[in-house]
Amino acid sequence: MAPAKHRGTLNIGFQLMTTLGILAANLINYGTSKMKGGIGWRISLGLAAAPAAIIATGSLFLPDTPNSLIERGYEKEAHAMLCRIRGTHDVQPEFNDLKSASEDSRAVKHPWRNILQRHHRPQLVMAIFIPFFQQLTGINAIMFYAPVLFKTIGFGSDASLMSAVMTGLVNVFATLVSIFTVDRLGRRKLLLRGGAQMLVCQIIVGTLIAAKFGTSGEGRMSRLYAGAVVTFICVYVAGFAWSWGPLGWLVPSEIFPLEIRSAGQSITVSVNMLFTFVVAQIFLTLLCRLKFGLFYFFGGWMIAMTVFISFFLPETKGVPIEEMVQVWRSHWFWRRFFEEENDIRQPESIRVTNGNSGDNSGGRDRRV
Repeated sequence: MAPAKHRGTLNIGFQLMTTLGILAANLINYGTSKMKGGIGWRISLGLAAAPAAIIATGSLFLPDTPNSLIERGYEKEAHAMLCRIRGTHDVQPEFNDLKSASEDSRAVKHPWRNILQRHHRPQLVMAIFIPFFQQLTGINAIMFYAPVLFKTIGFGSDASLMSAVMTGLVNVFATLVSIFTVDRLGRRKLLLRGGAQMLVCQIIVGTLIAAKFGTSGEGRMSRLYAGAVVTFICVYVAGFAWSWGPLGWLVPSEIFPLEIRSAGQSITVSVNMLFTFVVAQIFLTLLCRLKFGLFYFFGGWMIAMTVFISFFLPETKGVPIEEMVQVWRSHWFWRRFFEEENDIRQPESIRVTNGNSGDNSGGRDRRV
């Protein structure tokens, strides 16, 4: 529903709400930890019903998108909705593009088979590798286990919960940075700069912990030293929150043509959830085995993902979704997958130009 020039800003609103939810959860955990009788954790878990109720109620008032309405044959309602969300009645060119994209989408009977075709290879690779790399930044390990991590490096029980609140606040404010810059600087710059920032922080935190705990995992930190560790962890969280956090969702959401969008988004979400689960399960084991080396482990992945973005992700800011294929065609690496495009697309759609055929078509193209 978002216009192309504001698509990044509006899409990252999703991530902003996620970070606010994380902060709220950290505050609730800190507050309920003070309750007597050991009931705090029950209240903390039970309060999750509140946002669930809001989501369920809000879904009753959620409008359909123009794309969805066109897909289901409600073209009049789709036109009215497009006028409503654009704030103008001058939407016919965009409406025609949506109708054309919908017709192409309906012609594809098997989106899961279609996404494997050669000319969709760039989007398929991004749908897998971007969410995969997003989880291997190590952010979920730090956000899930922030209290455990901070307690391990010398903070008390309450202090570790408060440190988690601090990282939650950083997460929120850094996401605001992304909202205000993503449609100005572009996706690539934020991903590359954020990756570099996180890499430096991973190395510094790993080195600081190594200097005090070594390979034994035992040692003490002064309050000042521990504060330095928390500071760099917060800088790391900020780097994630204005780069890989929101853009790990934004970029996959805007690169798929309509005919494979459902399959592509399903792959993105599935890969993200799979590696969220994997990292959550292995983090404590890795922390016990690798100790300070855990930060170098995630730092190595930061190098890999930053190089990947540098070479293989084209800039997508301001490009209408229905024209996104042109971005891949002009990319130095991905254009090779479109070299035989005519052979691939001929069976689906053959264009016959009637300009010199002697009929009354006025030189317009006709699809056969």
